[in-house]
Amino acid sequence: MVQEFALGRGKAIINFSSKFCDNRRKILTSYAFARVVEFFILFLKRDNQIIYEQLISDYKTDDNLTSSLMEAIRFLSVMEVEELIEVNNKYAALFKDKDLFLEVIELLYEYWRKLERIAVVQNPRVGNGMQNVRLIQAYQLFNELLQSIDRRTRNVVNGYISNVYLQATAGVNAGLIMDHVSWNCPIEYKGLEGIPFISTIVINPPYVSYTKRNTRDGIFEEHKINPLSNLVLNEDEFFLYPAKVGNLLAFVYFHKDFMCHGIGLSNLFELAKTEDYVGKKPDMIYVFGYNDGHDEKRTFYYKDHKNDILIGYANYCDDIDYFGYMKKMLLTLHNIKQMERGNLPIHGAMVNITLKSGLTANIVIMGDSGAGKSESLEAFRTLNEKYIRHMRVIFDDMGYLSRGADGKILAYGTEIGAFVRTDDLDPMYAFAQLDRGIYTNPDKINARVTIPITTYEVIMRGHRVDYFLYANNYEDVETKIKLFANMDEAVPVFEAGARKAKGTTSEKGLVKSYFANPFGPVQERPLAEKLVREYFAELFNEGIKVGEIHTSLAIPEKTKEGPRAAAEELFSMINE
Repeated sequence: MVQEFALGRGKAIINFSSKFCDNRRKILTSYAFARVVEFFILFLKRDNQIIYEQLISDYKTDDNLTSSLMEAIRFLSVMEVEELIEVNNKYAALFKDKDLFLEVIELLYEYWRKLERIAVVQNPRVGNGMQNVRLIQAYQLFNELLQSIDRRTRNVVNGYISNVYLQATAGVNAGLIMDHVSWNCPIEYKGLEGIPFISTIVINPPYVSYTKRNTRDGIFEEHKINPLSNLVLNEDEFFLYPAKVGNLLAFVYFHKDFMCHGIGLSNLFELAKTEDYVGKKPDMIYVFGYNDGHDEKRTFYYKDHKNDILIGYANYCDDIDYFGYMKKMLLTLHNIKQMERGNLPIHGAMVNITLKSGLTANIVIMGDSGAGKSESLEAFRTLNEKYIRHMRVIFDDMGYLSRGADGKILAYGTEIGAFVRTDDLDPMYAFAQLDRGIYTNPDKINARVTIPITTYEVIMRGHRVDYFLYANNYEDVETKIKLFANMDEAVPVFEAGARKAKGTTSEKGLVKSYFANPFGPVQERPLAEKLVREYFAELFNEGIKVGEIHTSLAIPEKTKEGPRAAAEELFSMINE
C-alpha cells in the first residue's frame, strides 16, 4: 500500500510507513482525520437526520459543517470553549446546545470504532525483528492519542474532568507488516510481483466485521483460460497473504475492500515464513476481488500445467463478500492438487481423544457443510468432564488421507483454525473466544467466528485413523453409530454425500454432493472415484472401523441433544 490513508466499505487502512502521527496535533491536522469527519457527516445525513438537520441549519453546506467540526475539535485540544468562540464566532453554533455537541462527539467516536481499522507498515529490511516491536509500540501510542483526544474534548465541553474511563480500543483493530521479496515468478504472473508479502499480523480481538453476504452459493468450476495471464495488480489496492494450506504453499492476493477476509486467513491458515517463499514458486495462486468489469460473480479455477500452479479467481463484487469464498476456494485448489499427488481429500473433522478409562482413539467424522462435523467436536468438548481425560482437534473442516512410509494410511489437516457457526457453539465456549476470535455478522443467521484451534506442527504430523465415520444429520434413529461390514456397504453411503441443508449455504432440503466434498472431488470425479476405492479397500484391510454417526443436527429440537447422544454412544463403543 502506497497511499497514506484509505476509507471505504466500512474499513479504514492507515499506512504508518507513509505517515505516522505521534501527537494529537498531527492527528487532528491529518488527511485521515479530515476524511473520517467527512464520511461521518455523510453517515449522519443518511442514518441520523434529526441531528444532521440541527447541525446543518447553521452551516448550510456539508463542506462548511465538516470543516467547522474538524476545526472545533482541533482547537479544543489546546483551548476552552469560550476562548474558541472568541477566536471565531462561527463555532458558537456548535456549542449553543452543549449536550447536542457531546452527542455528536460520541457518535463520531462510535462511527470510527465501528470501522475495521488496519495499520500497515512497509518493512525496508526482511527479517528485521525490531519492525514488529515498532509496529506494536506505534499501535499502542496511536490508541492512547485517540483516547486522549476524545477525553480532552468531552472534559473541555463539560467543564469538568470525568472520573470514569472506558478503555475501549480507539486505535486500530489489526496491524500488518509487509516485505518486498523476490519469488520464482513465471513470466505470466509478472503483474503480481509488485505486491509485497504480509510477514506479520497483529490483531486486537475481538475483530468484528460486517460483510455484504452471509452464505456461499454454488461450486467452483474449472476455467479454460488463465485469468491471471498478463494481469497487473495495483499496489495501492492489493495485499498478499502467503498461506500454508496443509503441505502446500498458496499466494493469496486480496483487494483492500475485503480486508476482513484477508485478516481472517491468519486464524485459519498458517502464515508462511519468509524462507518458505523467497526464491520459490507457489503451488497455488488465488486472486480475490479483482475488478474485471463484470457485475456478476465470477469464481473459478484454472490449471496452469506449464508452471504446475493451480489458479483461483474471484472478481470484485458484493456476492463474494463472505469468508466462505476465501476459505473454500483455497481448499478446492488444495484438494485438486492432493488428488493429483495420489492423496484423498476428506471434508470432515478429526479429533484425538483419551477417555478416562485410558483408552485412546483418532476419530474422523466426514460430511458436507451442516452435517454435524464441528457440532460433534463441540459435543465432545461439552462432555469432556464426564468422559474425556484429554482431547485434541487435528482438523475441523478439511484434511486428507495419505500413505505413510510403511504404506499405512495417515491423516493430515489443512487448517490451524476453525470457521464455525456461533449458534452451534456452547454459549460459554463462544464467549470464551472473544479474546482471540474474528467474528462476522454476529447479529445475523449463520453468524461465524474464526478461531485458532491447533498448530501447524500438529496438523502435519500424520495421524493414524481408528474410526472413519460419515455424519448423517437427517435420520432420527435409536442406534447412533452404525459400522459397515465391508467397503461395498460403506462406499455408496460416503459417495452419496447426503445431508439436510442447514442454512450454511443457499441450499435447502435433502441434498447430495459427491463424497460430501464439492471442493475438488465433485469437479475431478473420475480421479476421486479411483482414489476412494483404493483408500477404502485399505481402510478395511487395516481394520479401521468405518461407519455412520447419526448427529440428528437437522432434526428440529435435536440440534444439541443429537450430537451429544451420538458422542456418548461412540465413547461407549471405544471403551468396549
